[in-house]
Amino acid sequence: MTIQSPVMAEFAPNPQFHREGLIDLCGQWGFAFDDADLGMLEGWWKRADVFDKAITVPYPPESKLSGIGAPGFHPVIWYHRTFQTRKLARDERLFLHFGAVDYAASVWVNGQCVATHRGGHVPFSADITGVLNGEGEQTVVVRAEDQPRDVRVPRGKQDWLEDPHAIWYHRTSGIWQPVWLSIVPALHFTDIHFVPDLINARVRCEVRLNAAPIEPTRLTLKFGVKGKSLAEQSVMLADSELCFDISIPQIEHGTYRDHLLWTPEKPNLVDAEITLEGKMPDRVKSYLGLRSVSVCNHLFLLNEHPYYLRLVLGQNYWPESHLAAPDAAALRKEVELIKSMGFNGVRVHQKIEDPRFLYWCDVLGLLVWEEMPSAYAFSSSMMERLSQEWMEAIRRDKSHPCIVAWVPLNESWGVSHIATREDQAHFASALYHMTKALDPSRPAISNDGWELVESDIWSVHDYAPDGEGLSSRFHNREDMEAMLKGMGPARRRLVLGGRELGDKPVMLTEFGGLSYTPKQGDNWHGYSTVSDPQEFEACLRDLFLAIAASPNLAGYCYTQVTDTEQEANGLLTAARVPKLPLETIRDITTMPAAIMPQEKVDNARRVARKAAGHE
Repeated sequence: MTIQSPVMAEFAPNPQFHREGLIDLCGQWGFAFDDADLGMLEGWWKRADVFDKAITVPYPPESKLSGIGAPGFHPVIWYHRTFQTRKLARDERLFLHFGAVDYAASVWVNGQCVATHRGGHVPFSADITGVLNGEGEQTVVVRAEDQPRDVRVPRGKQDWLEDPHAIWYHRTSGIWQPVWLSIVPALHFTDIHFVPDLINARVRCEVRLNAAPIEPTRLTLKFGVKGKSLAEQSVMLADSELCFDISIPQIEHGTYRDHLLWTPEKPNLVDAEITLEGKMPDRVKSYLGLRSVSVCNHLFLLNEHPYYLRLVLGQNYWPESHLAAPDAAALRKEVELIKSMGFNGVRVHQKIEDPRFLYWCDVLGLLVWEEMPSAYAFSSSMMERLSQEWMEAIRRDKSHPCIVAWVPLNESWGVSHIATREDQAHFASALYHMTKALDPSRPAISNDGWELVESDIWSVHDYAPDGEGLSSRFHNREDMEAMLKGMGPARRRLVLGGRELGDKPVMLTEFGGLSYTPKQGDNWHGYSTVSDPQEFEACLRDLFLAIAASPNLAGYCYTQVTDTEQEANGLLTAARVPKLPLETIRDITTMPAAIMPQEKVDNARRVARKAAGHE
């Protein structure tokens, strides 16, 4: 069984949880604005005459590719389409799935409400079997509400003003990830997760069903690598949830270990097929990466070995489609571009990214820091909304080997008084502990950038205009620790509450932000500016040299991959055109790090192998 490439040859909205025979509902839908919010009063879910426009799903109506291109305030929008379905067997169920609808959605099928959901970056689904009109044509209607001025909603970098300002960009409302149908057995999987345990040579398997079996039912799990069997195990399932371990003795032996472990340099994947037996079996294809991540001795560890993180900030925003990717190929291209610039990871900023992007990070080898989109006003409703959506994001994504850190908050957005208000500090601490409870296998950063409470990594944002400024804060450990215990470069406290720094790694998780000097009248936001490519290269080298020379930094994250609206500080333009040759950028980003002496040896070895024609 191989799923790495073939599964993407067909429609696969989530390649890590894939069933055969999915039915794609993307494409042309009827569409209507409901600025006066009359649709619920007038029963639009039962009417077709109000849908006077056409939209291309899954592009948001603010974008050009949607065919609407209306970036102004339209807080309530409606969608309508029909689809065909065959007659279902007695033990079959038809499910309607949405990858993401921003922000609150209500869904009707044949005039009956089948789902409501809140959370603009995470998926939901509905069993629509009971409302079908036999076989043949069926109607689905979606109402999406995204109040643009509500800053208690987790919105990330989507602007609450009508036009983009400062670092915020155009909104993404309504359906912005795939919509599809699946036919499943009456008893079926809803969740499958894999947690590698390299030290004990096993994988923890977590499964969840839609209901408890009437009688114990056999579950069979098969692991394979490149068509060869790796492990197989069967268990009896008598409840709706089960955790069990499957032994992988090959990872105890060095002979096999390097061919099985997942790293960005060797992104080996293990194919998985899991089957729930019964009158009508449920089969799901998946995959996993055998790898571990942890921190100790001021270092980040990958597979128990020190690993230097070279991240870049990715907003994953496209001018023609906003947060939605222009097509599936664009998601792969984004990963390839990041790797071609020498980075081994990406911090996906203020966005829960499409599962197909995470798939290519898994397949091609790119580490990911997953970050929850922020709200901007602290309140009870904000805490409820953000916590619930964050839990759903972790539930969807925690099996991806590429994800190596969780970030529930960024730069105190939504908790702007965290340094002086106990309730906001408690909320940040609670998010950290909830994240670790849901997934103890990865580091979590409570509030990336500054004003950190509990955290596995001390992450600092520092937009120093030159290497000298960075060196003055991060080269000497005593100076760096004094800064961490006091005020940081952004005039904010860094580690709150007198917490011990311990041996946790320190990382510079935002820096740089170089852009070309704006012209008179440009809508521009940035940090340091340069006048031409030569100065751009010189400034980049200066910054990266200071970071590489620091014996105290365990990794970095450069701002950013691409220009994003007026935030024109990317290494690439918004059209993904490099501002410097990719080879030049790669040479700069991959300078050997002082904290990792072995990198100089590795670098010399690569040069020798390349000269000998082995690479």
